[in-house]
Amino acid sequence: MSSSTVMRKVSLRNLAAHKLRLLLSVFSVVLGTSFVAASVIFTATVQNSFNQIFDNIARGVDTQVTATEQQSPGVPVALVDKIRAARGELGIDRVQTNYTGMVSIAAEDGSALQTGGAPSIGSGYVPPDQAVVQDDTKYVEGHAPQAPGEVALNKSAAENGKLKVGAKTRVALSSGDMPTLEVTLVGIYDMPSATGGFANVVFTQDQARELFSDGDFVQMVDLSAVAGVSDTQLRDRVNEFVNTEKRTDSSGREIDPIYTVRTGDEVRQDQKDAMGEVVTVFRYVLLAFAAIGLIVGTFIIYNTFSMIVAQRNRELALLRAIGASRKNVSRSVLLEALVVGILGGGVGLGLGIGIAALMQTLTADGGIPQAGLTVGFPAILSAIFVGVVVTLLSAWIPAQRASGIPPVEAMRMSSAEPGAGSLKVRTLIGVGFAVVGVLALIGGIVASGVAALLLIALAAILLIVAVVLGGPALAGPVVGGMGRLLQVPFGTVGKLARTNAVRNPRRSAATAFALTIGLVLVVVIGTIGASFQTAVDRNIDQQLSADFVVSGNNAPMSAAVGRAVARVPDAQTTVSFDVTMGKLDGLDTPLTSAFGGPISDVMGIEMLEGAAEPAPDGILVSESVVATRGWKVGQKVDFSSTTGVTVPVTVSGVFKTNQALGDWLLGNEAFKKLLPSPMSRMTFLVLVKSKPGVSESAMRTRLEEAVKPFLTAQVQSKEQFRNSFAAVVDVVMNTLYALLSLALVIAVLGVVNTLALSVVERRREIGMLRAIGMSRAQLRRTIYLESSYIAVFGALLGVVVGLAIGLPLVRALRHWGFDAMTVPWDLIVITLVGSAVVGVIAAVWPAINAARTKPLEAISE
Repeated sequence: MSSSTVMRKVSLRNLAAHKLRLLLSVFSVVLGTSFVAASVIFTATVQNSFNQIFDNIARGVDTQVTATEQQSPGVPVALVDKIRAARGELGIDRVQTNYTGMVSIAAEDGSALQTGGAPSIGSGYVPPDQAVVQDDTKYVEGHAPQAPGEVALNKSAAENGKLKVGAKTRVALSSGDMPTLEVTLVGIYDMPSATGGFANVVFTQDQARELFSDGDFVQMVDLSAVAGVSDTQLRDRVNEFVNTEKRTDSSGREIDPIYTVRTGDEVRQDQKDAMGEVVTVFRYVLLAFAAIGLIVGTFIIYNTFSMIVAQRNRELALLRAIGASRKNVSRSVLLEALVVGILGGGVGLGLGIGIAALMQTLTADGGIPQAGLTVGFPAILSAIFVGVVVTLLSAWIPAQRASGIPPVEAMRMSSAEPGAGSLKVRTLIGVGFAVVGVLALIGGIVASGVAALLLIALAAILLIVAVVLGGPALAGPVVGGMGRLLQVPFGTVGKLARTNAVRNPRRSAATAFALTIGLVLVVVIGTIGASFQTAVDRNIDQQLSADFVVSGNNAPMSAAVGRAVARVPDAQTTVSFDVTMGKLDGLDTPLTSAFGGPISDVMGIEMLEGAAEPAPDGILVSESVVATRGWKVGQKVDFSSTTGVTVPVTVSGVFKTNQALGDWLLGNEAFKKLLPSPMSRMTFLVLVKSKPGVSESAMRTRLEEAVKPFLTAQVQSKEQFRNSFAAVVDVVMNTLYALLSLALVIAVLGVVNTLALSVVERRREIGMLRAIGMSRAQLRRTIYLESSYIAVFGALLGVVVGLAIGLPLVRALRHWGFDAMTVPWDLIVITLVGSAVVGVIAAVWPAINAARTKPLEAISE
């Protein structure tokens, strides 16, 4: 029998003989790989769900014509008439025009139907004998709309809103200038695939044209080909027909044509590609957090195998003495790691499927379509591959260390970790990384813009590497210092815990670093979040003097909302901020104008030049625009609408940078000229100043009554408006903390793992302590304190490094208007106290096992 076969049997039997150790090692891998698998499975499921929807888009359409500019009002009706007139020449069978727009429909209780972020649109019904699109929708109740005021609704939306056929409800448009519509639900139809929170309110085609078009444009034109003409042939013919001239920019470079002409297959694929990009970004975000967990897991596995190898010094030395080579010993350890990796990857895949299912359940109310989990080959491969690679890399150094110990020396050694020699070289290298990292931080503080962010990112990497290398040298003085403080209340038990914690600084540092890396990110994210909230609060307090804010709950509103609010008797001043899209220097640009006023009654605006109200054909600009573009008061600037209409606008004033106003504010007449269509006008905010003597409660009641018909419009006081931003920040922060919790759970497991193996390693020592009189309670307390020392040490490193990265990062964001810096002291205190508590919790099981040690049996081993 070959030596390789013998060593393979020894490795497998060793794993079987130490099932608890195997379980702890596998669990370290499982947590990291499960999140990787869950990320791949969940995002693949989301992608597949949307693909099923997009597969049913534009079915039966051979060619589709749309405006190339996304913000354009669409295809001119005059061009559609020309296409119809040339049907025979082009080979067109049917022509279908489509009218759509964003709407909200009232649920049974009168409130706006909640879609969880999915679109809520209105469209027109085209009878099958006139339609180009092959629609697989089936009416399960009622019928299609046949007269103005009748609507149909998809089944999932009707169920969400508890709406039945025959129900009277209301529909509000999200743009344009039209009031809320009273409608009757006459039909409910089922769609061929899951659509999540999506809602489609179907009107008659004539009413859809009236609601979503100004009569001059249609959103898209669908065409079918006559027999004998392929979709690509029709596409090429129509493209040549509608795009008769090549367009160039000011430099003479050819740019996209006015109209985009695609086949039905290309329309579907473009939709899939666009969603694929979003899902890919989401996948990368999830995988980034999974990678953090894996990095933490790497240190845990490294620590585990280092301790396992240390405990097997004599066993491995004996194998060397009877003929095993260094390569055999190294391969033996790596084989154990391979088994752990395969088991961890396999179990991680199963757990990942469960996590993906949980994620799907949690996002069910978020508008994401629900379909069966997609567990494909990439998910299986990622879990097994990542599990194996991470484990082998983590075990490689301990394996090399084990193979390098001479047999005679190893047999004389106790189970202390081999190679625990001088830390001088390692520490000096760590100091070098720290110095370069600090210099990079200083550079990031001095620099601005993207350069500052890149320097701070480099500094973060260097400082984390410095902590890895210099951690063992810091463990002794820091943990020792904490131990001396706690010796006073805990006496000898505290001293013994301190001695145990600093006995092996490499191990303590590696265990603590697992907590450090997670807490660095927690503190960085917390610092950014706290600073952002401070900036928002300060800006609202300084720049908003209105008593109430009417907004669309993160959605645009009809311009009719502003008129309704202005009619409230007790409103002294109302200002509606309307927005549309235009172009400046060929780039899409949001254009804002304030209607009502005066603006200074509801908003603090500090003018540097000119009056606080823009001239009708003028524009107010911020000082930052003046600095970057060089504009001056009196200068004329050309803005363009998305239909190509150029409007010269005169700079009539310059205001101090104001986050609420943005870069500029157009005069009302200039804004109206730049509106490509009345349907593209949207109101996103209405500010209200109450008349003197009107109580807040009375004014709120009148405002709520005025905006009630508009469904999505909500009334907030200044305080509530400020708190709404805080709520958004909290949601984002809590989501990030939840994703980081994976790394923190693995880190806690690492503390458990290290202490459990440490108890096994110190079994004889524990037996001796028990024999000379230490009680079980004292022994448990010793291990609790030892664990807390290590956990708090890791938390201190995390807080220091996190602040060192987070504060300069916040400073660098000033380039983008982020002008506040706040240290999250409450988070820091919670982190440190929580780490001590986590240390105790992690030590419960190892401490109980240690306390059960029988003194005589342990001493005799």
